[in-house]
Amino acid sequence: MKFERRTFLRAAGISLALPLFDYLLPRTSAGEKKPPVPRRMICVCTPLGLHPTNFFPEKPGKDYTLTPYLDLLKDFRDDFTVISGLSHAGMSPGFAHQASASFLTGVPGAGRPGFRNAISLDQFAADHIGSQTRFPTLTLSGEGAGLSWTRTGALVPAATSPAKVFARLFLEGRADEVQNQVRRLEDGRSILDDVRDQANSLRSDLGTDDREKLDEYLTSVRELEQRLVKDETWAKTPKPKVNVEPPKDIPNAADLIGRTRLLFDLSHLALQTDSTRLITIMLAGSTYAPPIPGVNLGHHDLSHHGKDPGKLEQLKIVEVETMKTVRDLLSKLKQTNEDGANLLERTTVFLGSNLGDGSSHSVKNLPVLLAGGGFKHGQHLPFDPQNSPPLCNLYVSMLQRLGIETNQFGSSTGTLTGLEAIG
Repeated sequence: MKFERRTFLRAAGISLALPLFDYLLPRTSAGEKKPPVPRRMICVCTPLGLHPTNFFPEKPGKDYTLTPYLDLLKDFRDDFTVISGLSHAGMSPGFAHQASASFLTGVPGAGRPGFRNAISLDQFAADHIGSQTRFPTLTLSGEGAGLSWTRTGALVPAATSPAKVFARLFLEGRADEVQNQVRRLEDGRSILDDVRDQANSLRSDLGTDDREKLDEYLTSVRELEQRLVKDETWAKTPKPKVNVEPPKDIPNAADLIGRTRLLFDLSHLALQTDSTRLITIMLAGSTYAPPIPGVNLGHHDLSHHGKDPGKLEQLKIVEVETMKTVRDLLSKLKQTNEDGANLLERTTVFLGSNLGDGSSHSVKNLPVLLAGGGFKHGQHLPFDPQNSPPLCNLYVSMLQRLGIETNQFGSSTGTLTGLEAIG
């Protein structure tokens, strides 16, 4: 049989490798083991960093003195860990802003010619648990690009309109729209059937190595078919109802605090309704002055303060307001009950940055705050910035807490020493 290579490659492009879906496994019945507790994760990047002096404690352990930024979270002291000294290896101060591309991947050399990214933390997790919810992940951004990357190193488009995301999550489409979506899914299955038959006909003409590649391809086809079946089920399943007003987008790009609050509120709703369990958020970093009393310079300019006292004072005002939004997110999660627990206990909230110091463009000693998720918190966990473990070690710990059996992610060398899970 003659096989058109272009057709095969086009099929390969849509047949991404996916895991066995829990959705397809039999449901538990009386007397059987209960399903695992749902675990969730939110990853947030502040692309212009956080001023180290106002963020990091001086003393390690549990008896540290709260810094100005952490003092805003004092009611949650036992619910978070602040970690100092971590970084991604292979990042350059000359490409410090471009290092945001590697924030959730850990791939070295971001910004340099020839750089090629890899899968991000959330997408890796989605390969394992994304099938458990209507939306495997939510990729959000206050402005511009997001934090998520596919296995082949392609940037996942980020949603910047809370109003549109809200509609996707909670507003039902017309009956004809739902039927059209189901029809597209059915068409997708028939296309995959045709491709699989063609690929099987090649087996007798292939060598051992190519047969292995073909088996991998067919496995991904079968897994995508399972995904299509699941998507059809979701298309026919009513969306959850929420008793809140749909958000209105903020057109003012300078209003980074207002935009952040919308994204955090939306994230809380998405997790509360179990619409997704994996969320990434790139916060805004506008060059325009935000509408905050006492601030008349852009956030970017303030982050590159050059130790100017006036700029440092305004920067603190902006970052205090940012930390207040984090506080409010933690509060919403902790006040939301789920099967005798609260949502914060089941949600790992990771706040960090690609910049250790915006003014010097340092890519060392990145600000890291880890809250909730079922970890033992209430401590400052310090590492030597000049000889620290990879930030990806933290990512391995986070993945394991999601119930994913892995000892490796990106540049990791294991889990993060000193960070322990509860139970």
